[in-house]
Amino acid sequence: MEHSDPDRVDTPVTAGNRLTIDLAALARNWRALDALSGAAETAAAVKGNAYGIGVEPAVRALSAAGCRTFFVALPDEGVRMRAVSPEATIYVLNGLASDLASMHAANHLRPVIGSIGELKDWASYRAQGGTGEAALHVDTGMNRLGLTFAEARELAADKAAVDRLGLTLVMSHLACADTPDHPLNGRQLATMQDVRSLFPGLAVSLANTAGITLGNDYQFDLVRPGIGLYGGPYRVDRPALETVVTAQARIVQIRDVPAGETVGYGALATTRRQSRIAILSTGYADGYHRSAGSTDQRRGADTWLHGRRAPLFGRISMDLMAIDVTDIPEAERGDWVELFGASLPVAEVAEAAGTISYELLTSLGSRYQRHYIGGA
Repeated sequence: MEHSDPDRVDTPVTAGNRLTIDLAALARNWRALDALSGAAETAAAVKGNAYGIGVEPAVRALSAAGCRTFFVALPDEGVRMRAVSPEATIYVLNGLASDLASMHAANHLRPVIGSIGELKDWASYRAQGGTGEAALHVDTGMNRLGLTFAEARELAADKAAVDRLGLTLVMSHLACADTPDHPLNGRQLATMQDVRSLFPGLAVSLANTAGITLGNDYQFDLVRPGIGLYGGPYRVDRPALETVVTAQARIVQIRDVPAGETVGYGALATTRRQSRIAILSTGYADGYHRSAGSTDQRRGADTWLHGRRAPLFGRISMDLMAIDVTDIPEAERGDWVELFGASLPVAEVAEAAGTISYELLTSLGSRYQRHYIGGA
């Protein structure tokens, strides 16, 4: 599996940290998932600023790879996307605000209708001559968004009413697809098959990244991968795809600290030997989670420098954090330290912080200088 060189930077890095984003790897990940999706169309979830990497470059790369349908969470994300992809089909997952129907239509965004209230608002808008298309979300067991099965059945009984809504897709969302033997998967599939029979002629979508791998039955007409595209883990028994994001921070100072001294706020981590402690120019203001730090009782996350691991040392502060480089004598001020990426999987760092890859990626702040490689 190929990885980009995170030390190749074409412009000076004026920030204390940087992201190297491999758009070619993103495109290859989409093609790999597309190959697993059989006859189903493979869309892409680009919500959360494309999982932190930037919606505009992500959409350009995915479009060049062949993706034609995208899912965002909010209409403003859809507007940003529309500016770089005039022909794409864009669904807005978080539903329809009562005063935004015309805004969706004007930008050719398709709201995903997920409640009776939204359904009434959309029907009223369409009845007044409004244009635009929409999707219908039916809850199959997650109990988060979507019409109940009973509500969907009642709607489907009035075919003329359904036709007036301009629906192009009926969808649901798997709650436990990352655990393939979870019994809820089968129950959701069975319910979705019943939903499909209610709305003949509409495309059907159920599978996220992990759902794609559960088999052809789960794929229906359209799959919508998210975390797998960006190199995050998507199933407990399968490795992640290619690394897309490598996060690094600059060493701003190296300190010699005697044994028995504490480092950082709260004096929670004590040196057990004469130590070299490197201070990195990144912190929780950059989205690196404070919970990843270490104490005398708990090892925190690792970083990667000169081919070796360097553990975090002490509490993470707003703009800085410390790592132990005692066993890396060549470490020096100005070095770039990998926080996660090709050498240190994002899933491992997220686990050390007590969270998941999704949260770590989407938390990456604006102070990271983003450097894109491999674009079309």
